[in-house]
Parts: sequence; C-alpha cells; structure tokens
Amino acid sequence: MTNISEPAKLRIGTRGSPLALAQAHEVRDKLAKAHPEFAAEGAITITVISTTGDQILDRALSEIGGKGLFTKEIDDALLGNEVDLAVHSMKDVPTVLPDGMILPTILPREDVRDAFISLKYKSFAEMPAGSVIGSASLRRQSIILNKYPDLKVITFRGNVQTRLRKLEEGLVDATLLAMAGLNRLGRPDVATAAIAEDDMLPAVAQGAIGITIRENDAKTRNLLDILHCPTSAIRVCAERAALRALDGSCRTPIAALAEYLPDGKMRLRVSIIRPDGSERLDTERLIDDPDMTNATNAGTDAGNELKTRGGPDFISA
Repeated sequence: MTNISEPAKLRIGTRGSPLALAQAHEVRDKLAKAHPEFAAEGAITITVISTTGDQILDRALSEIGGKGLFTKEIDDALLGNEVDLAVHSMKDVPTVLPDGMILPTILPREDVRDAFISLKYKSFAEMPAGSVIGSASLRRQSIILNKYPDLKVITFRGNVQTRLRKLEEGLVDATLLAMAGLNRLGRPDVATAAIAEDDMLPAVAQGAIGITIRENDAKTRNLLDILHCPTSAIRVCAERAALRALDGSCRTPIAALAEYLPDGKMRLRVSIIRPDGSERLDTERLIDDPDMTNATNAGTDAGNELKTRGGPDFISA
C-alpha cells in the first residue's frame, strides 16, 4: 500500500461526471502501463473539479453563454499548479487556449457518430409528427429540425445517466448521445441505433479525448508522448480550425468531420445550420497531404467560406 504521506507523482484534473471520470481513468491506466514508475497505487491521482457547465443545469448551454463552460475551472487548476494535466472531451475545449497552456496529446479517436435512443421508435423516420426529442446540443436540435420539421425538440441537459432516466420517465420520446461516450461507459447497448455521419454530421472533435498541460512542463509532455495519436490529432485539427474561423461557441450550430480516405487523403466536411433548422449550408475540402499545417489551412478556408456565405445574421436566426 502506498504511504499516504508520499505525494502523488502525477496529478490529473477532470470533471466529475461518470463519463469524464471514465476518460480520466483511461488516461491514468495508459500512463501506468506505459511508464512502470506510475504503476503503483496512488502514483497517479485524479482530482475532480466542478465547472460552470456542471453547476448550471437548468438552462441551455447557449443561454449561459461564453466559451470554456466545461474547462475554465480546470484550466485555472492546471495553471495554478494544482494538477499536472487535464483530461477533456475535445468537443468541450475552446479553440483558443489560455496563455501558458498547450494541448500536446490527442488519444486515438472513438466512434464519432451520434446515438439515437428511444423506447418507442427505431429512427427519426418512424416518429410521428409532434414527437418530442430531448437534446442539449444546438447542433443536434438544428439538424433534426432541418430534416424533420414536424418533430419537436426541447433542451435536455444532464449526464448520460440523467438523460436515460428522463427518457424512461417518458419526458421525451427520444434523445441523442454520443456513441463514443456510451462506448467508454461500457454501455453501447443503450443506443437504439447509431446514426450515420451522412445523416447527422458530428460535433467538432466528437469522440476525441485531449490532454492539456502547462506550456513549460517538459517532463509531463514527454510522459504523454506515447499516448498521442497523430492521425486523430490531424483530423481534430482540421475540424477545430473550421470552428475557430467561424468563431463557434455553444450558441453556434456547427458540425464538422475530417476522415481519412483509402488513398491516404483526407475529406473534411463542415456545416452550419440555423438554430430553427430553416437553412443549412455545407462545404467540404479534400486534403491531398494531410498534416497539421494543411489540416489547419483547409479547416480555416472551409470555415471562412461558410462565414461569408452565411453572413453575420446566420447564427442568430
């Protein structure tokens, strides 16, 4: 047993939801496997940090406003040397990091698709007019309204377990969650069906876990090198570049997906949708030689195109 007076060798910061903890445990276990000095019990500790997004559950994220709703308090702990690294769902991470912080590590990406979950229906197409779908995501809400205007969407917040309970209580007819989250929780069986990417383009960086550290912490960065997945990072980079060009936040229905093709090239698709679903704009780029620079350039170009086509009032509809 580890001596309780012995300080942890590495401190991980994370949100406290079951999914966030599963992701933090995944990182801890990978580090312990890669570096024997961290295999002992207590060598790596996990610190739960409550964020603004966790504390305010009675409003849609778009109503709370701002960026970093699920990261700011964790960022503060990292920069304050309370933790050595922070584990995030990349879809929650703002495209501009605070000064003094870097994001050197992206883990291998999970399933990017959304999960359709219903106790009554097998798909959106089966749902009669007026059926109610609960979702906290403006992207999901707007895509549904764009494709199925006869359906009704309501804001539906809470972690995976909370949303499933609300579904069982009959508050809604269906809800949506990320397949990646269900897989990481060991609950893929919860999904009635996985929604094809062509039918519901994912959120930027959906299914990706990122790790932030202090910029000057070379020791921790070296430890994390073995966990980094370059191909996942390039995909995430392209999508986040589009988001950054669009200045996307929780108020912005933006979807994006970068995928490697069999010939080694990369296809990037980006969409913006009016919140009421009345209009959707799409674009895509083919990246011949995918690397971080080319991915950034392609994403930025795609985002700028949509920003120009949509005009300043598109997102505020």
